[in-house]
Formats: sequence, C-alpha cells, structure tokens
Amino acid sequence: MNTLGERLIDLRKKRRMTQQQVADKIWVSKATISAYELSNRDPSYEVLIKLSKLFGVSTDYLLGLDGKNTISVDGLTDGQIALLSGLIEELRNGD
Repeated sequence: MNTLGERLIDLRKKRRMTQQQVADKIWVSKATISAYELSNRDPSYEVLIKLSKLFGVSTDYLLGLDGKNTISVDGLTDGQIALLSGLIEELRNGD
C-alpha cells in the first residue's frame, strides 16, 4: 500500500465501515471520502488529523511516511495498556 487512498480503503474495510460512515464521523460528504480513496483529491490538514484519530493511526502512516501501523491507547488505563502490550509481545513470539 503506497497511496493515502489505498491506506484509507484498507483501514476503512478493516473496521467494516462504509464510506458514508467515515464521512459522517469526520463531517465530510461520501463523495469526498470516495475522492480521497481514488486519490483524486487530498484531504486538508484538519481532515487528515480527523482521519488519523478515527482510525487510530498517525498522520505519517496515512501519508506513507511511516510504514508502521499504530494502535492508539488513549483512554486506556495503565493496567489495560500493560495487558495489551503483553498480548502484542505474545503474538510476536508465538508461532
């Protein structure tokens, strides 16, 4: 996945969201989301930030500057973060 549009499609589908659902959450039209996904239009900085928050990824990831996918832990307790970190480590070490 190289383009912003490809990344948006992937993130949206992984979350089982429609273009309309994404549009409603970030206050743009469905046609605008379609244009982003088709790489016919680039989002404003404001919309890019809204998309990154919606999908829990960095703006760098959306722009293709960072190949890593991130998980937002905002709103989780320290215990929940520790549990999630342990699960991620277990998945990395497991076969």
